[in-house]
Amino acid sequence: MKALIVDYGMGNLRSVSKAFEKVGFDVKISSEPEDIKNAEVLVLPGVGAFKDAVQNLKSLGLYGKIIEHIEKGKPFMGICLGLQLLFERSYEFGETKGFGLFQGEVILLPPKVKIPHIGWNQLWKKKDSHLLDGIKDGEYFYFVHSYHVVPKRQDIILTVTDYGIDFVSSIEYENVFAVQFHPEKSQKAGLKLIENFKRRLYG
Repeated sequence: MKALIVDYGMGNLRSVSKAFEKVGFDVKISSEPEDIKNAEVLVLPGVGAFKDAVQNLKSLGLYGKIIEHIEKGKPFMGICLGLQLLFERSYEFGETKGFGLFQGEVILLPPKVKIPHIGWNQLWKKKDSHLLDGIKDGEYFYFVHSYHVVPKRQDIILTVTDYGIDFVSSIEYENVFAVQFHPEKSQKAGLKLIENFKRRLYG
């Protein structure tokens, strides 16, 4: 049960690593392209600006390797920026292209709410998934972000969260699971979510 956490200089890697270890993953943190290429399960966390994330991933030679991992059907979990990067583009500090694995874009939260969105907020389920086993509708998770994803496909949306609007707070499609919130900071509910991810992969 090995999970490789991608280190590209923009994630709270210690918190993420400890959470994955707590539910039984054998965790490795790496910024080496060869490690990404050989990973069984890839975890892409991230805090900060979309444009910086893309620049860092490209300069480290990781950008294409992550796309290859996902396109091969290997398990992937994205956290915060790790969700946003899956889409075609973001408008944070100008337009920047993302991985383009899903149609859609990343835009600023509405001006009527306090930005950034920091703190506990609820998830509302849009479809059934074993990833949400034991997690009640309306459960609270911890968020820190200013931008949110707007997918073109509705069938990939797993949960939404109300913050001025109903924004997409997680997606699931085939081998890809990605969340806007921080499960590693979401106490019991966050650990349950990561445990569900592990159980889906390994039973």
